[in-house]
Amino acid sequence: MNILFYLTPKCDCAYIDTADTLRQAMEKMEYHRYSAIPILDENGSYAGVLTEGDLLWSIKNKYDLDLRKAEDVPITEVDRRRDYTPVSIRSSMEDLINVALGQNFVPVVDDADKFIGIVTRKDIIKYFSEKLSKSEAMERTDAQYQYA
Repeated sequence: MNILFYLTPKCDCAYIDTADTLRQAMEKMEYHRYSAIPILDENGSYAGVLTEGDLLWSIKNKYDLDLRKAEDVPITEVDRRRDYTPVSIRSSMEDLINVALGQNFVPVVDDADKFIGIVTRKDIIKYFSEKLSKSEAMERTDAQYQYA
C-alpha cells in the first residue's frame, strides 16, 4: 500500500531548521511533547533528526546547563547519535517496517529529496494490524465454505 495514505504531511509536523538554536529546539520539542524532531535545511531538505538524548548528551558534554547560553548554540553544533533513515515517497508500507523498528517515525522525502512529512510507528503498526485482521477474516470465511 502507498505510504501517502498514512503520511502526516509537513504542514502538520513540527520540525526545526538547521539555523535554529539549541534553546529553540528544546522549546519546540517541549511544546509539542516530542522526544525526537526532524531537522530541515534552508531548502526544506531533510537534514536528520534531533532526539532528547542528543540534546542531553550535548548539554552535559559541551555546555553548562544555562538556558541563556543555549540561545547562542546553533543546533548544527549538537552532536547526534544517529539520524533517522528517510524513505522515498515511492516506498510501500512493507518497506517501512524494518526502518521503524528503531525509530518513533519515518521521515519521508520526495524525488528532489525535500522533506514532505512523516509516517509514525503507530500508523505502521495500525496498518499491519488491519492487514492481519483482514487476512484472518478471509481465512475464517474460507474455512466456513470448506465445511459447508
